[in-house]
Amino acid sequence: MPKVKVDGVEIEVPQGATVLQACELAGKEIPRFCYHERLSIAGNCRMCLVEVKPGPPKPQASCALPAAEGQEISTMTPDVKKAREGVMEFLLINHPLDCPICDQGGECDLQDQSIAYGRGHSRFHENKRAVTEKYMGPVVKTVMTRCIQCTRCVRFAEEVAGVEEIGAVGRGENMQITSYLEGAVTSELSGNVVDLCPVGALVSKPYSFEARPWELRKIPGIDVMDAVGTNIRIDHRFREVMRALPRLNEDVNEEWAHDKTRHAVDGLVRRRLDRPWIRREGKLQPATWAEAFQAIAAQLDGATGDQVAAIAGDLQDLESIYALKQLLRAYGSSLHESRQDGARFDVSSPAAYRFNATIAGIETAPAILLIGTNPRWEAPLVNTRLRKAVKAGARVFRIGPPVDLTYPVIDLGSDLSALGNLPQEVRDTFSDKENAAVIVGMGALVHEGGYEAARAAAAALGASFNMLHTAAARVGALDLGFATDGGVDAIRARAGGLKALFLLGADEMDTSAFADTFTVYIGTHGDRGVRHADVILPAAAYTEKHGTYVNLEGRVQFSESAVHAPGEAREDWTILRALSDEVGKTLPFDDLGQLRSAIAAEFPHLGQPGLTVFPAVAGGAGAGSSVTGEIVYPIEDFYLTNPIARSSPTLQRCSAEILHGQVFEEAAE
Repeated sequence: MPKVKVDGVEIEVPQGATVLQACELAGKEIPRFCYHERLSIAGNCRMCLVEVKPGPPKPQASCALPAAEGQEISTMTPDVKKAREGVMEFLLINHPLDCPICDQGGECDLQDQSIAYGRGHSRFHENKRAVTEKYMGPVVKTVMTRCIQCTRCVRFAEEVAGVEEIGAVGRGENMQITSYLEGAVTSELSGNVVDLCPVGALVSKPYSFEARPWELRKIPGIDVMDAVGTNIRIDHRFREVMRALPRLNEDVNEEWAHDKTRHAVDGLVRRRLDRPWIRREGKLQPATWAEAFQAIAAQLDGATGDQVAAIAGDLQDLESIYALKQLLRAYGSSLHESRQDGARFDVSSPAAYRFNATIAGIETAPAILLIGTNPRWEAPLVNTRLRKAVKAGARVFRIGPPVDLTYPVIDLGSDLSALGNLPQEVRDTFSDKENAAVIVGMGALVHEGGYEAARAAAAALGASFNMLHTAAARVGALDLGFATDGGVDAIRARAGGLKALFLLGADEMDTSAFADTFTVYIGTHGDRGVRHADVILPAAAYTEKHGTYVNLEGRVQFSESAVHAPGEAREDWTILRALSDEVGKTLPFDDLGQLRSAIAAEFPHLGQPGLTVFPAVAGGAGAGSSVTGEIVYPIEDFYLTNPIARSSPTLQRCSAEILHGQVFEEAAE
């Protein structure tokens, strides 16, 4: 490892590190605009100037200069200070200096660094250049006169998102950043360019002019729009969530979030259930909590065993699912299920249904077989990891309909029968490869025998077996044992013998089989689940409660409450606890601490944050080789996958414009 001196202090730096990274290891702050740790080096803003000996007698850009043995780096000399002030002066020549009306104001790199490293006055009096605004779609607003051409957005679109729709046109003073033909950027990760932009050139369109950063309270949370468990920061003002931003977690989402994570929050205040309802004479009518509980208690009077059933939805926390399971256990019922999509697979061990390679670990896979999954829509931040693996030399094979995953894929057909006769090319690629992976999606597991065939293929190829779930609640519910033999089909088959069915936020399934069954819906929105409900109980959304979530790799994470639920809505587990008193089946916990202790006592790995590894389950070699079935991916519309997303005007427009080609005309500004 090379040894360098930074301001007289000798340190060791990793081989291949840059001078900027060496300075940061020494605890020095180096200003920068174009440099970003996860993007390629551009070296075009020149703000990170330092003096390096031996070398030319002038400041040099530290981001693009490799650290070498014996270097003496000076970060605070008069020449460096003067050079940085000159660079800042040039950057501000054409900047409009409109901080009072800029959405980036208060969290702007240009503001911070101009105060720390800039001059106290300007020597330029010429007219400033103006640039026309560009259109980049429903989530990114542009004010391109502020742009300093750092090209972070261009590099992100090309290198991380894999959608090369942002670039530069023109040269010199006439250079402008724009989208291709000034159309909407079609990447589901496009909102990240707002975080990357060091000035206010790219800002969030839905959030524009809504709030200032110092007005907001910031609460750590976990995203529930998919099963990745993206770490987010919930920014709220009073009782309204204003925005959701990603938090840094190298093991899960790095520092990215997809557009559904960011912009579903405006669906939290629309179409909400804020009071109980009871169906009387075929019509839903408002009711009090006492009336709703009495109606449920009257229906459950005398119910035993499997006369009571429950289905949990995709956005639920562990606490609510556990409370519902305990209530059913009090009746002696085992009819509870969380797999709304009808997927069938082994739930005997967590290793049988997890993403065992881990999200971060999949980057090192040299060979990958995708079976019935479209990771770009089902888990965009897993797809970015797969893209990294491909860049490192991995080969990806796919069994499923062709879709653009932003990296090269070798198609093996769209029928599960391909698993029984994998080409020699696949076998040779996987042969003796450490960390090779088979990734199976719900599109394959809805077919009879699909799970067994996929497990057999993984065993035959010597690869790890990984399931790519689409629901935030799925792995946690299965860890709690919230599953039954035969899945939702088994519950449907017994609809005639049910005295009551509980739908805990279950909105992604056909409930027509339960049209004549007494149904209690506990949820946040008046969506599909309330269609046949006899009693509706309003619940809190993921931003309105303390909750525990388990992501697709089995990582336990805790989310905090940011705002209060609207109206009379309550946290799901408190609803079930209160109901248990009314029906005479009192649950053994009175507060969140007692509930979490009960979960931890029964399932120890769910009581502490982090990832608990379970022993791998052996797959049956050769099993399921005759399985057939045309694969259909589980997600038809990336932006509208749950009640919150379907209630969001921003995501409705994203779906209409980006996926369905609808044209929106905007007034000139």
